[in-house]
Amino acid sequence: MAEPLLKVAGLQAWYGESHVLHGVDLEVREGEVVTLLGRNGAGKTSTLRAIMGLIGRRQGSIRFEGQELISARSDTIARSGIALCPEERGIFASLDVTENLMLPPVVRPGGMTVPEIYTLFPNLKERARSPGTKLSGGEQQMLAIARILRTGAKLLMLDEPTEGLAPVIVQQIGHTIREIKQRGFTVLLVEQNFRFAQTVADRHYVVDHGQVVDHLRNDEMAGSAERLHQYLGV
Repeated sequence: MAEPLLKVAGLQAWYGESHVLHGVDLEVREGEVVTLLGRNGAGKTSTLRAIMGLIGRRQGSIRFEGQELISARSDTIARSGIALCPEERGIFASLDVTENLMLPPVVRPGGMTVPEIYTLFPNLKERARSPGTKLSGGEQQMLAIARILRTGAKLLMLDEPTEGLAPVIVQQIGHTIREIKQRGFTVLLVEQNFRFAQTVADRHYVVDHGQVVDHLRNDEMAGSAERLHQYLGV
């Protein structure tokens, strides 16, 4: 079997003296959507931040396309083809939609063009000249995802993209994730809503206390309620 696009092994991380990741192991293959499931504070976001190089003290191995990144800076990791869409979205209020979209540099070939992005997100095309302050939460989330699609990143890491959104917007986000998968992108998705995760993902890692404690294929989710309840309270 081909080498995974992303292979994380024994990943440990610290915020100052606080030891937040305790040997995370996971793999993401090209073209997959994989979720990290777990309660608040379980270590899901810290895993994404550690992969992205946003946590200074790390140990273990992070291999992307066969290249070791555990000691790499975040800008080097971004140029390698990994992009993070944070939970807070990071939309610039004083810039309009198009300006926000064009802000990150293209780091590799293979990203989506602006016309392609506006076809995928017709709402954003309609709001192209609207400032960030005028966008709804759902539109801000779409813009945050659209912005990294343009960069040429091969692996998109999405942190809680459905948090606080109305059900109809959650459905739109799900459609977007499935669509970008069809376009050849790979997604590592942090979620608390396992029902939403079931609609988009191929596999799921359950995170608790900074460790991966379970691993499920999507077709195993329906029969794993007791296992999930232990860690997710569902």
